[in-house]
Amino acid sequence: MHLSLHNNMAISVHQLGAEQAPLLVIDNFLQNPELLLDHASQQSFEYNSPFYPGPRALAPKEFQLLLMSTLQLHAPSIFALTGNKLSLALCHYSLVTTPAKQLKLLQRIPHFDSVEQNALASVFYLFKQDFGGTSFYRHKKTGFEYIDASRQLTYYKSLESENDGDNIPQEGYINGNTPLFERINEQKGIFNRLIVYRRNSLHSGSIPTDFNFSDDPQKGRLTISSFIDCL
Repeated sequence: MHLSLHNNMAISVHQLGAEQAPLLVIDNFLQNPELLLDHASQQSFEYNSPFYPGPRALAPKEFQLLLMSTLQLHAPSIFALTGNKLSLALCHYSLVTTPAKQLKLLQRIPHFDSVEQNALASVFYLFKQDFGGTSFYRHKKTGFEYIDASRQLTYYKSLESENDGDNIPQEGYINGNTPLFERINEQKGIFNRLIVYRRNSLHSGSIPTDFNFSDDPQKGRLTISSFIDCL
């Protein structure tokens, strides 16, 4: 497999909500993304995370190198990183396979992956069907759109106080406004699109109600999810 960057890569930068956290969107990321679909079909996927709603498998080194070389060029200035050296902490093929009725409580609300301001996440979409993208949220009671170390306790206490009556998160994947959360941005899951955001932003996959929970990489909601640290 020989992956390469697309000749007509389209880069755009957005700001999320009132708190203006950066969001990097790159369309036409790879010249030949179909190679990753074939590669993923040959991998052994495992359920190795208590939070991610499906199995994962290690993404190829070639993709990791292209991802990091691109982010090293753009991310430090876009995300106002305090260090200049990026390090890849995780890079997995990921499939969403958990039916809505089987989700745990924390899987039914937006989440954050880290409280670190310098920690980034990326999602690379490898499906051509309308399987939803990624949404970003504001917690209504606190107004928080991201959770750092100074906000974490306040946020959790607020969630505990709201966990009753009509506020209890409904069954299924969150995909829009709820009594507790307001959607502030949605990025469509477009084939060969890469999005990058701070890991402390409140976010969730936008999974449609009529979603097909296939575990076949050629037919399912295949992405490559990555965590990037700044040293």
